[in-house]
Amino acid sequence: MARPKPAIIFIFITLFLDIFGIGVIVPVLPKLVEQLQHDNIQAAAHSVGLLGALYALMQFVFSPVLGALSDRFGRRKVILFSLFGSGVDYLLLAWAPTIGWLYLARIVSGITAANFSAASAYIADVTPPEKRAAGFGMIGAAFGLGFIAGPAIGGLLGQYGLRLPFVVAAGITLLNWLYGAFVLPESLAPENRRPFKWASAHPIKALTALSRWPLVMGLAGTHFLSTLSANIYPCLWVLYTGSRYGWNSKQVGLSLALVGVMAATVQAGLAGRVLKIIGERRGVYLGLLAMAVAMFCYGTASQGWMVYFIILIGSMAGIGSPATQSMISQAVPADEQGAVQGALNSITSIAGIFAPLLWTALFSWAISPERTIHIPGLPFYGASVVSLAGAAWAWRAFQKSKPVSV
Repeated sequence: MARPKPAIIFIFITLFLDIFGIGVIVPVLPKLVEQLQHDNIQAAAHSVGLLGALYALMQFVFSPVLGALSDRFGRRKVILFSLFGSGVDYLLLAWAPTIGWLYLARIVSGITAANFSAASAYIADVTPPEKRAAGFGMIGAAFGLGFIAGPAIGGLLGQYGLRLPFVVAAGITLLNWLYGAFVLPESLAPENRRPFKWASAHPIKALTALSRWPLVMGLAGTHFLSTLSANIYPCLWVLYTGSRYGWNSKQVGLSLALVGVMAATVQAGLAGRVLKIIGERRGVYLGLLAMAVAMFCYGTASQGWMVYFIILIGSMAGIGSPATQSMISQAVPADEQGAVQGALNSITSIAGIFAPLLWTALFSWAISPERTIHIPGLPFYGASVVSLAGAAWAWRAFQKSKPVSV
C-alpha cells in the first residue's frame, strides 16, 4: 500500500483538477439552459432543477454500486472510470443543440460520479483514525482551490461564448484522467478487499445497512439535511444573483472564486486546528449554525456587494463536513469504508434530487408576476431552517449514541 503522505498528495491533485473542471461550467450552465429556453427565467429555473435532480437520481442509484466495486477492485479504477465519464459529459454539454441533450449529459455524469465517495474511502485507507478529520479536510481544500480557479476562469470564458467553458472542462478532466492513469497509486490493501455483493450495492439496502452503527445512522440524517441546504448553491446561485443583482457570468465566477478561497482557507488551514480544540462533535454544530446564519443573510441581502461579506461568514460551515465524515469513518471497519462512503454519497444524491426541485420551485414561485409581494430570498430562508434542523438532528444522534470523539 502507498505511504500516506504521497497518496494524500495524489488524491488532492486529482480532486483539485476534477473540481476545477466542474467549477469552469458553474457560471454558464444555467445561462445556457436559459438561452435554450428562449430567455424565460422561470422556465429555466424549472429546467435547471430537473437537470440537477436527474443527475442526483443517477448518482443515488449507481454510487453504492461503484462504492462496493471499489471495496472489491480498489479505489484507483473507480476514480479513473469516474473521471473519464465526466470528460464525456462535458463534451456532450459543449455540443448539445437542444435541452434534451443536456438531460442525456446529466445522466452520463450522474452514473459515473463516484469521485467523492471513492476519494473519501481513499483518505480513510491511508490515514490513521486520529488524523482523518484533517485528511477529510484536504478534500474540502481541493474543492475550495478548484472553485477558486474554475468559476473565475469559467466566468471569464463565458463572455466569449457560453459553450467554451465546457470544452475547457472536457480537456482539463480528460487530462486529469490521463494523469491519474500514470501516477495515482492504489490505496486499498489486498487483505482489506471483500467480494462484491449486490446487497451492499443496492441503494436502499446500502442505506439500511448503516443502522448497524447507531452513530453513523444518526449522523447520516445530519449529512442529508446539511447537503440539502448547501445544494442551493449549484442549482440557484447563478439565477438568483442574476435576477436580484443583475450579475453577469464574470461577477458570478468571481463570487464563487471567493467561496473557493474561503473554503480552502478554512478546510486546509483551520478545520484540523479548530477540531483539535473544540472536538468533532462541537465542530458539527459550528458548521451547521454558520451555514444557517449565512443562508438567512443571503436571503436578506438587498445589494450585491453584501454577498461578499456573507461568504466570509458562510465559510465556517466548512468545519462541519470533515468532522462528520471523520466520526463516521472511525465507527466502521476498514473493509467496509467504500460501501459506507458509497451509502453516504447516496444520501448526498437523495438530497441532490430534492434540492434542485425544492429550491428552484420556491424561487420560481417567489418571483412570479402573479405574486403581489416578491420574496426572491425565500429559498435561502428555507435553507437556513433546514440547516438548523440538521443541528437539532445531530444533537439527537449524540444523545442516543456515545460519540466516537468529543
